[in-house]
Amino acid sequence: MKSDNIIQKKSFDFAVRIVKFSKILLDRKETIIANQILRSGTSVGANIEEAIGASSNKDFINKMTISYKEIRETIYWLKLLFHSEVISKIEFDSMHNDAEEIIKIITKILTTSKEEASSK
Repeated sequence: MKSDNIIQKKSFDFAVRIVKFSKILLDRKETIIANQILRSGTSVGANIEEAIGASSNKDFINKMTISYKEIRETIYWLKLLFHSEVISKIEFDSMHNDAEEIIKIITKILTTSKEEASSK
């Protein structure tokens, strides 16, 4: 993994946290949501990896858009867990802050990529 690709690193680190977090949720008998958040939270980085290997700018934008949707879904599950009092504010804030940072980076990447595509 290239150390200078910030979204690649942040999405991978986030996925590792999600895997560990889902284990905690399973211990709390939150099986369905644990599986949902595991799927969406790890999909972010997987789609970023696919975007890095994209065959075209259109393919790149498509994969990054999927990553954006997956991180949004992950935030939904985090909010649901917090407001259902399954996780604490500290747990929520930590994961939510990381997710929001990833959203900002993906949004910037998508904006730049779309501008470059339209200027060609």
